Amino acid sequence: MKKDNYSHITDQELLRHFYSTRDNTWLGVLLQRYTLLLLGVCMKYLKNEEEAKDGVQQVFLKAITELPKYKVEYFKSWIYMVAKNHCLMKLRDTRGKKPVPIQESMLAEPEALTDHQELVENDRTLDLMAVSLKELNEEQQQCVTLFYLEKKSYQQISETTGFTLMQVKSYIQNGKRNLKIILERKLSDEK
Repeated sequence: MKKDNYSHITDQELLRHFYSTRDNTWLGVLLQRYTLLLLGVCMKYLKNEEEAKDGVQQVFLKAITELPKYKVEYFKSWIYMVAKNHCLMKLRDTRGKKPVPIQESMLAEPEALTDHQELVENDRTLDLMAVSLKELNEEQQQCVTLFYLEKKSYQQISETTGFTLMQVKSYIQNGKRNLKIILERKLSDEK
């Protein structure tokens, strides 16, 4: 399977082929496309090349087993979240097994703990945001994802979706507002 043979096919088309035929060749093309992104994500979190490579393999396995069960619209953002969640779980497991020695710097600098707590809270907020995004109506979800996650312009979104520029702006604005409301509700429910 040569990469050049599939470079003209979009992620959405590859997903459609995969869902209609259940042929893992299409999934293989998608995974090959994002191997470097996944390796980068795993390296960012795990800070170890061998663990990162192993993480990529685990994400591949998860994709192969989970994608047939769910209808994924935006593969890149989905696979990124799978990789990130895998790494965070791995880090939690590793930290739970190793005793963390108390260092004087931890006692002297409570702001260092706050920074870590902020990172954990930000990570949790991002996870909640990904879940909340799925609660938007289809048009808002599509436009918000294309604009914020895939960095598409209003014009590109209009061309991709067939919505007018005014509709795109409206869906993004309303989607952003609704996402904020949903997210605030979820965060207050956790407290």
